Amino acid sequence: MLKARAWNRKVSLADVDPGDHLGIKRKKLEAARQKYGQELLDLQERLFAEKKQAILIVLQGLDTSGKDGTVRHVLMETNPQGVHVRAFTAPTPAERDHHFLWRFKKELPRPGHITIFNRSYYEDVLIARVKGLASPKVIESRYAQINRFEAGLVKSHVVPLKICLHISNEEQRQRLLTRLKTPEKRWKFSLNDIKERALWSEYQEAFNMLLTRCSTPAAPWYIVPADSKAFRDWAVSRLLLETLREMNPRIPMPKPNVHSLIRQLPPVE
Repeated sequence: MLKARAWNRKVSLADVDPGDHLGIKRKKLEAARQKYGQELLDLQERLFAEKKQAILIVLQGLDTSGKDGTVRHVLMETNPQGVHVRAFTAPTPAERDHHFLWRFKKELPRPGHITIFNRSYYEDVLIARVKGLASPKVIESRYAQINRFEAGLVKSHVVPLKICLHISNEEQRQRLLTRLKTPEKRWKFSLNDIKERALWSEYQEAFNMLLTRCSTPAAPWYIVPADSKAFRDWAVSRLLLETLREMNPRIPMPKPNVHSLIRQLPPVE
């Protein structure tokens, strides 16, 4: 797990082993998740009760990197009442008539909530760059606009937790083969997956650029090795836990006249 400190150096996914699991064995990963599970729930409850801060989890990664699996894992580890998921596909014609950030601003988390963006506004500097959907000048301007947007989130007490799920070329191939060979998973496969895989190098370059240009001290990117699903899930849980710890939400402590309220409670009939 690596924080992309782009303000110090250029970031390259080639420097991160997608199969790394920090030497932690699978059994220990599961034990660690169970150990921190209650603390994670307690902190989320405090966040929900406080209603002053929020978290925006931004998930990006190549096809089969595990974005959907990560969403399911986060939902399992938290109280769904305070978690909202928004999956973004290609913009509609109506959405294209607005600024590229417009449709994302509408889905930001309310105070006390956690919102997960399964894909995000970063598609507008990923796919747009790889497939030439916008000019280099426009894409260049979007990096700065994203940084300003995220700085505004932080000022509004919305913490961006940006996670790049990093898988290897071979692992992606194996997962695509599994989709083809498993009848129950074939619905996930698309001919477009083959076309996208052919652009592997172009996507790596586009990811390197956005990680370099849009990882700031206020809103850093975290690169999570994702060849191991168990490690991926542990790492995401750990990042969310550490984010909540740093936010340190506090449950409101009202001071009602308890004795008066008790007297007002209707008696048992």
